[in-house]
Amino acid sequence: MRVGVLTGGGDCPGLNAVIRAVVRKGIKDYGYEFVGFRDGWRGPLEGDTMPLDIAAVRGILPRGGTILGSSRTNLMKIEGGVERVKDNMAGLGVDALVAIGGEDTLGVARQLHDRGVNVVGVPKTIDNDLNATDYTFGFDTAVNIAMEAIDRLHTTAESHHRALVVEVMGRHAGWIALHSGMAAGANVILIPERPFDMDVVVKHVESRFETQYAPIIVVAEGAHPKAGQLELATGETDSFGHVRLGGIGQNLAEEIERRTGKEARSVVLGHVQRGGTPTAFDRVLATRLGVNAIEAVHDKSFGKMVGLQGTDIVRVDLAEATDTLKTVPAERYEEAEVFFG
Repeated sequence: MRVGVLTGGGDCPGLNAVIRAVVRKGIKDYGYEFVGFRDGWRGPLEGDTMPLDIAAVRGILPRGGTILGSSRTNLMKIEGGVERVKDNMAGLGVDALVAIGGEDTLGVARQLHDRGVNVVGVPKTIDNDLNATDYTFGFDTAVNIAMEAIDRLHTTAESHHRALVVEVMGRHAGWIALHSGMAAGANVILIPERPFDMDVVVKHVESRFETQYAPIIVVAEGAHPKAGQLELATGETDSFGHVRLGGIGQNLAEEIERRTGKEARSVVLGHVQRGGTPTAFDRVLATRLGVNAIEAVHDKSFGKMVGLQGTDIVRVDLAEATDTLKTVPAERYEEAEVFFG
């Protein structure tokens, strides 16, 4: 059997660990051949490949990013895209695909499977918002990067007696903001799941200043205020219809400074959260997911995604994984609210 591997969407630490596990397990245990498709769904769409063998994956376990490259190509919006993928796979002798990605990449994988393509999915997103898996690799690394940055910002904020607003990633789900904010002792955490009240945010900021400490506000990029409280700009949309986010941190800092008279600054962590070497947790999870993905291919268990539930790796339908996003439940956010102010 010849198996194609691709990585789509935003990059994150742990992608190379999955590729390595898929290839090593597939070659050593099953004698499979592998071909890497470059830059997400663009690879099978255009037949752009690279060789994947044991030598190609040697030494990549600790590397961030992806040796295959990535993109946000949505082949479902390209006329004849599905047929082109099928033709290219047939021409290359590729019998099955392992697609590694988040909601958009696996959403395309699901539609391809419905149209007769043999696909197995592996969940990847630093936002941790994929359904049917407790954690996605990349999330733990992103949280640790954000936590370390917030730790450092505490000291400089207190030295200058200013409020600092830290903007982290999280379009629809506030998992990174919640976990990094709790771990680093933020005074306010704002997430997309709960529209915030600017009056309440200012109250927490002023309360913190009254104790002779400087406030730290952690905000997910997709967080938004209650209607009419703060004007937010919107940006361009990508091929999956997502608006390019960014700017909530700066808007918040300006409003806090205007209302309190205290100096406020914003820090946007942005793609720093995606880069660098993966944590031990993400390396192990990515490796386990890769091993189980190629086992699913061997069992011809197509149309499935491998995911973590408890401590076990399980197979779930791609439809179950992509129908709805996993967002922060109210009770989890309320745990963090106890420490606000």
